[in-house]
Amino acid sequence: MLDPQRSDLTIGVLGAGTMGRGIAQVSAVAGMSVKFFDTNTEQLNKAAEFIGGMLNRAAEKGRMSAEDAKAATDRIEIVNGLDGFKDCHVVVEAIIEDLDIKKKVFAELDNIVAKDGILATNTSSLSVTSIAAGTENPERVAGLHFFNPPPLMKLVEVIGGLRTDQSVVDALMVIGTRMGKHTVACQDTPGFLVNHAGRAYGPESLRIIGEGICEHVDVDRVMKEAAGFRMGPFELLDLVGIDIAHSVMEEIYHQYYEEPMYKPSVIGQQRKDGGVHGRKTGAGFYAYEDGKPVVPEEAAAPKAGKTKVWISKANKAGHKTLSKILKDAGADIDSDKTPGKDSVCVVAPIGMDASTAAVAEKLDPKRTVAVDMLFNGEGRRTIMTTPVTDAKHRDAVHGLLAGDENPVTVIHDSPGFITQRIIALIVNVSCNIAQQRVATPNDIDTAVKLGLNYPKGPLEFGDELGADTILAILRELYDFYGDPRYRPSPWLIRRAILGVSLLTSEG
Repeated sequence: MLDPQRSDLTIGVLGAGTMGRGIAQVSAVAGMSVKFFDTNTEQLNKAAEFIGGMLNRAAEKGRMSAEDAKAATDRIEIVNGLDGFKDCHVVVEAIIEDLDIKKKVFAELDNIVAKDGILATNTSSLSVTSIAAGTENPERVAGLHFFNPPPLMKLVEVIGGLRTDQSVVDALMVIGTRMGKHTVACQDTPGFLVNHAGRAYGPESLRIIGEGICEHVDVDRVMKEAAGFRMGPFELLDLVGIDIAHSVMEEIYHQYYEEPMYKPSVIGQQRKDGGVHGRKTGAGFYAYEDGKPVVPEEAAAPKAGKTKVWISKANKAGHKTLSKILKDAGADIDSDKTPGKDSVCVVAPIGMDASTAAVAEKLDPKRTVAVDMLFNGEGRRTIMTTPVTDAKHRDAVHGLLAGDENPVTVIHDSPGFITQRIIALIVNVSCNIAQQRVATPNDIDTAVKLGLNYPKGPLEFGDELGADTILAILRELYDFYGDPRYRPSPWLIRRAILGVSLLTSEG
């Protein structure tokens, strides 16, 4: 059995693309000997040169000593073929995402690398079990999934296939840690952990704009300035490239046998076909000038006049906070049980759209404006109208909510606004991951924060906002659309009704 702590550990890296050269670099920096190969000799030499340049630059900036940089560079040896990996303790494959090609390569490696060696794939979405099935020793094949770029991203997923020996998973967990990474173990399911968990942020945002609820820039602004995400979903899709992002959506959707929760958007396919892939093509959801997105300017908020406002008490917490915000903004608060004939009716629904909320409370839909209070009105605020809301009432509420210089986004009617439906889907997908035992609840949260740069782990998000609130949003979405993509996870339902944390594991 391989000792993952051995001082002379030798890593073979197959593939000299972005991921391969990154894996070679982090292995060498961690003190491991590296044997590096790619069938494209020119790319291989350029990758080795690139790694040397990156290490020299790190030394120049004081992130490592010049001696350490040179030592790491010297630990990388270019080999001329797969036979060069015969003495490696671990071989990490980072080639094209094609199952047939990977199976062929692993079958060859299985006959070259010593029997106590580990064969690992850096695949992001293909089945480790399927890759291993082409070998005579599937028990030594596992996934070792780094994130792009490997030198900067702190997370590594270790994936055991159906027949992978536990000692192989344990050894790779140690090796990943030696490389300075946070390692998480997960099951061999479509998308593994992080790519699976990411099936809500972009896909649900695409659905929102596909329904004409708002523009992509509105979604980005709201998710950054209200929900606290570092990048909006469309900024992220442009960065990754819709060609890659849509392909991953399709792969996971089909691997889960057309599970509605993972259904891709026609918008992604259109943009992929049209060559509008994002930053790398100079045009995506945003136009780009000198590599920077051109973001449309936001129109100034209407001036707030003296407006009489009646505020629904259906959302008690939302009513209290919203009353203070609007009162401080100078609104004339209508405190009657039912709204006066001249009052704007303001509602703060959880999961409902403005039209449904107006009908449920017997309000005049022409005077009804909904405000998203999921994040207590902090940061950017979102208001939505019914299809018949009078523009003067919409503008009156807009002006009042922007009175304390908080930006306001106005959208068309949508169950769950923007934040509620996206966050609810993020939480629900991760609850399904926990339910399937793909990974532990704590590992799910840690991996998503490190791998996707979310401001909070999805289960942590659910706990902070309330599992019962997330469940209510999903049930409203499901009732409105009749779409099974919104059906709540059993993990969520049970913890919501018991009133316990979504991080609660089962013994």
